[in-house]
This record gives sequence, C-alpha cells and structure tokens, in this order.
Amino acid sequence: MKLKVCGMKFPQNISEIESLRPDFMGFIFYNKSKRFFDQTDLVLNDKINRVGVFVNEEIEEIKEKIIKFKLDFVQLHGNENVDFCKSLKPFVKIIKVFKINNTFNFNTTKNFEEVSDYFLFDTKSNLHGGSGIKFDWNILKNYTSKKPFFLSGGINLEDIIEINKIKKIHPLIGVDINSKFEFKNLKKDVDKIKLFKNKLSL
Repeated sequence: MKLKVCGMKFPQNISEIESLRPDFMGFIFYNKSKRFFDQTDLVLNDKINRVGVFVNEEIEEIKEKIIKFKLDFVQLHGNENVDFCKSLKPFVKIIKVFKINNTFNFNTTKNFEEVSDYFLFDTKSNLHGGSGIKFDWNILKNYTSKKPFFLSGGINLEDIIEINKIKKIHPLIGVDINSKFEFKNLKKDVDKIKLFKNKLSL
C-alpha cells in the first residue's frame, strides 16, 4: 500500500517527513489554499514521487512547475477534462481527482482511464481537498473499474482496518493523508505519520 502525504509547505517539515520515506509527497500549487506551496526550490529525495496539485490551472503554468520542481506527477483537482489530461500526458504522470458524495456516478471516471495513471477519490467540498471530511466509503461498491486509485478525505489513524478491507476488494493503490496529520500551524505531525505508515504496512 502506497502512502502519499499531501499539503507539504515548510522546508524543515518537508525534510522531516522525507526521512519517513513516504512513496509520494504532494505540493499544492493552488494559491487559494492555505497549504499553497510558495517556496522557490524543492529539495527532496529522488526516490520519493513529487506530486504537484493543481486546480483549473493553465497548461503552460503547469508545465513550468513540472520543470522547475522536477514533478513526477500532477494531481488535477479541478474541472479538467479528458483533452486537458491528454495534453499533459507526454510531460508527466497524471492523478485525476474525483470529488465523491453519496450521489456520485462512477461512470464519469471511465473516459479518464486512458489519460490517467491513477485516480484519487476525495470528499466533495468547496476546498478542493484538505477538508478533513470523510465520504461514505460504502459508495466504492459502485466502482467496478480496474484503474488503481488513491483514497483521500479525512483519513486518520483509526481508519487502518477499514482501509485494509477496501484493499481486499478494490484496486486501492494507496492512501492520501493531509489535514488529520498536521498541527494547527499546518506542519505535519512526524510521529503520527510514522505510526500510520507502520500500521499501513502490516
């Protein structure tokens, strides 16, 4: 099971989380987010996948960030369509986000299967992620595709057992953690993430 730690912001904290060797680390390039990554450089172990999170951004701006920060993936968290994803595909791997509520129709994901490396299912909210709210995971029974996905939205330490149950039934590639693993100053809690990572790998 892959671990993605998203919403990284501060250089020292990035270094601390890097020492835990998560599989992915996410950096938010959406200036309306309180976790907006406004650093001019990104020093990170090459073995950790660098994910840039974008919301309805211009393609050229995304390409600039891919080059500047050596991004391995872009996570598209807005209303980006299939053609938009297709335009980026030659330059970077793609995680397409779908915002889930109780009426979500998983048929809307099918057209994105060829232009995405992974999907990410997050709770529908106005915040474009980082809401700390969990959607009803029972709705995943309606997902019949074999396209691997990340699970996101309000994930906490107490969710390990349920996550492992989902893994046995669905093509769950990993989990994306954020707000439930940080302090009020937006710095990630190293000890809590280490504990979660260890439990996740059991």
